[in-house]
Amino acid sequence: MTFTLPNLPYAYDALQPHMSKETLEYHHDKHHQAYVTNGNNLLKGTEFEGKSLEDIVKGSFGKNAPLFNNAGQHYNHLHFWNWMKPNGGGDKLPGKLAKQIDQDLGGLEKFKTDFAAAGVGQFGSGWAWLSVKNGKLEISKTPNGESPLVHGATPILGVDVWEHSYYIDYRNRRPDYLKAFVDHLVNWEYVESLYTKAA
Repeated sequence: MTFTLPNLPYAYDALQPHMSKETLEYHHDKHHQAYVTNGNNLLKGTEFEGKSLEDIVKGSFGKNAPLFNNAGQHYNHLHFWNWMKPNGGGDKLPGKLAKQIDQDLGGLEKFKTDFAAAGVGQFGSGWAWLSVKNGKLEISKTPNGESPLVHGATPILGVDVWEHSYYIDYRNRRPDYLKAFVDHLVNWEYVESLYTKAA
């Protein structure tokens, strides 16, 4: 299994004004490409060659930090591009997912607040997550390239809070970026598809 950089599922300017063309060009073409290139170089000659990306991420966690950092970020970003769509967000969630958010997380508005707070509260670089663990939804945050995958959960939504994800558009206003993400960018159909597989 070698890592490859996928094309974005939309045009570079499709997420404006919430995420600029310039941000996507840097974030996708430079940052994600670097994880792919470095990950492929670090994979060579290791026990993880030929394994699935999820197995590489789980297996290298705590054992091979350089490989984990790049494989983890590749995994996170493969989903990140799909977790967003033009005219995303909104309050109309697929039924099953909406019900589970009501049940486990106190409803959509509370989820949005708590999810954004997890992202704001992640010191330095990292991610905020919505995951399925033991059949329940939970919100968490992780440093750097870590994801709930290495903590026994299945991520179904994540937001990148590394500065390169928002600094061009929002400078140091991470809360504004996170609000724009949940209100205008989330691709709830993709979240629902991952939830259906994980539940």
